[in-house]
Amino acid sequence: MFGFLCSTRLLLLNRRTTQLSFLHQNAFFIVKSFASIKLSDSTQKLQEQEQEDCFTVSYLINTCGLSPKSALLASRRVVHFENPERPDSVLNFLEENGFTKTHISKIVRLCPHVLLCDIENTLLPKIEFFRSKRASNSDLHSIVSSNPHLLGRSLNEYIIPSYDLLKSVLLVDEKVLRAFKHSAMVNTANNMLPNVSLLRQLGVPHSVISSFLMNHPSVVFCNHTRFVGAVNEVKEMGFDPLKTSFVQAIHVFSIMRQPMLESKLELYKKWGWSKEVALLAFKKQPLCMLLSEEKMTKAMDFLVDKMGCLSADIARNPSVISLSLEKRIIPRFSVINILLAKGLVKNDLSLSTFLLPSESRFLQKYVIKFQDDLPQLLNVYRGKMDLLELGSQSEKVSGAEQL
Repeated sequence: MFGFLCSTRLLLLNRRTTQLSFLHQNAFFIVKSFASIKLSDSTQKLQEQEQEDCFTVSYLINTCGLSPKSALLASRRVVHFENPERPDSVLNFLEENGFTKTHISKIVRLCPHVLLCDIENTLLPKIEFFRSKRASNSDLHSIVSSNPHLLGRSLNEYIIPSYDLLKSVLLVDEKVLRAFKHSAMVNTANNMLPNVSLLRQLGVPHSVISSFLMNHPSVVFCNHTRFVGAVNEVKEMGFDPLKTSFVQAIHVFSIMRQPMLESKLELYKKWGWSKEVALLAFKKQPLCMLLSEEKMTKAMDFLVDKMGCLSADIARNPSVISLSLEKRIIPRFSVINILLAKGLVKNDLSLSTFLLPSESRFLQKYVIKFQDDLPQLLNVYRGKMDLLELGSQSEKVSGAEQL
């Protein structure tokens, strides 16, 4: 595909050159002499540019792992080079610092300019700075691959001041590094301090602010006017500043306008939620409103239509909607349905009882505990056996016991 693209572009260029030559032969002699020099120079430059672009695209695809579309976009709008000397040295530097091919491909796709950076003066000081803050290899790779533009920012004028401001709130390096990992672009100077100050004035506990800044730094870094607007909406809805749900609701309102929130609330009405019930669920778990409509629909369809759960029960435990349907909800329901059929658990279990506990706790309470009676239960949980197979095996065992 790439070779065809380059050859097609060069063929079109040759056609343009032929057409220009024909015009030269029919122009006035003095004009012809002047124009032919100018046009031949221009054509030569175009040819050189075409060849350079083709080399760049080829390098980005074959060496950096970019898709043809991403490589072509980078070569046209962002970066191009004549030979692989500088890019090769940058890639070698990243590999020597433990970055995988997947990391490197993401870094180059998000910030192609990194391939032209000076290693000693630009890249190395950033790596050494984060290592001086006890960043592990995993920390370093996450920070750089999620925000490769940091490599091009000034260490003394941007990165260090941002780091120091974050540490003034988070207090320890580990939490600051986590904030860097979770932010696409750290911008603390203009917005973070007034936003944090506002939260403190409202009585939000330091532990809640710290967790909020670590896990959702982009919200705390957002425009102060917009942040104030989100805070006011949350206050009007009656959220308690002492609870984590207060900052979670700020997160929602900072990225979601009222019409979109109303649209999500309307979606829940399909499963019998009144607006009051939907708002109650929102106040219990604000982040459930950030789920995509597809995710919300699939979860509610399974829980209400297929499993017969009451909408009111889900509203009381809205966190279950955000769980993975394939990896958590369906496997756990498969186990619980078997236990209910065998009379091994009560039939009034709430959703939160078996969907919210950790993996190890669920296995211990609902799988390992019943292994003597149902040795195949673990296979059911792991998706290696369906309910029909289990029923067939149970009938065989029962028949053998009767004999």
